[in-house]
Amino acid sequence: MNRKLLKLSLVCVAGLVIVTANPKTTKAFEDGIAGFTYDKSGYICNVPIPGFKNIGLANVDTNLLIRSGPGENNKIIGKLPKNACCNILEERSDGWTHISAVTASGEAITGYVKSEYLITGDLATERAKESGSYVAISMTNGLNVRKGPSTSSTVIDQIAKGEELLILDLNDCIVTTDEPEYNVWVKVALDSDDEEGSEGSFGYVAKQFVELDFKLPYALSINEIQYGSGVSQKRVNLVNFAKEYLGGRYVWGGTSLKSGVDCSGFVLRVYEKFGYKLGRTSRDQARGGKRISASELKPGDLVFYGSSSYINHVAIYIGNGKIIHASNRRDGIKISNMRYRNPVAYVRYIND
Repeated sequence: MNRKLLKLSLVCVAGLVIVTANPKTTKAFEDGIAGFTYDKSGYICNVPIPGFKNIGLANVDTNLLIRSGPGENNKIIGKLPKNACCNILEERSDGWTHISAVTASGEAITGYVKSEYLITGDLATERAKESGSYVAISMTNGLNVRKGPSTSSTVIDQIAKGEELLILDLNDCIVTTDEPEYNVWVKVALDSDDEEGSEGSFGYVAKQFVELDFKLPYALSINEIQYGSGVSQKRVNLVNFAKEYLGGRYVWGGTSLKSGVDCSGFVLRVYEKFGYKLGRTSRDQARGGKRISASELKPGDLVFYGSSSYINHVAIYIGNGKIIHASNRRDGIKISNMRYRNPVAYVRYIND
């Protein structure tokens, strides 16, 4: 992320980004190519960190446990991934801090964390600015992601309302065209095990249908960490093992659960733990196993994304319409709604 653009002055009012810097027209273009131009006029800039009155930041390599009370014998009720932020409610003298945090689904968590693993004050604010990411939030169901910035360009995916798409490069994320109705487009990343920036790993959405925002890593609730019963023990164990790595690091091409994985690397290692040998890429994994329908899905089965002709993302189904996957370098390993994108295939390896 290009930090030079953070010097632009903005305020955030009711979720809307409003420019207060020197006024510029939307025709402040640079680098014109192929019939459209990149707009450097201020759609993306420094958005204040929202929702924190007294900010604390998790200074850990993996996850900071949130407990129901001030002590290690108390129940774990959630986690703060590395660089996730929280509101500090009380800094106690016994080495514990009372905090509140919010998950990606909006669930509020109030509990206690070890004070030694929290950064506070101005340093926490500065670290939060460095660890956060710009996103485009879908404001409509079935948001079309197109191959190019035009309504005539091929639709490569559709995104559910409320889902967040990562903005990779602030220098070329806004594109303005001469189309009469949809003439401002946002370049966004799609979860993929292809190299960042390669075809299929990004697309364009019409600015009219997204809200731009600055997001920090979310907390994880116990509901996202635990798993219910009702399926075979092998499936329960596999899903629980996968959930142990919630908040883990995303690394393109990575296959190490400890140091970082991409989507297919995550599936590869989780399944390997239970004696299954899968292919390395999402496409290889989709070709193996048994094709099933969405109605046949059980926890532990695989869900694939991309297009009918090219698969580039894979996730593990965990039940109740949810998946766990190595998403992108901002979110790492996370839980999402299965239909946050349009699934294109379902595959079973666990024959029980």
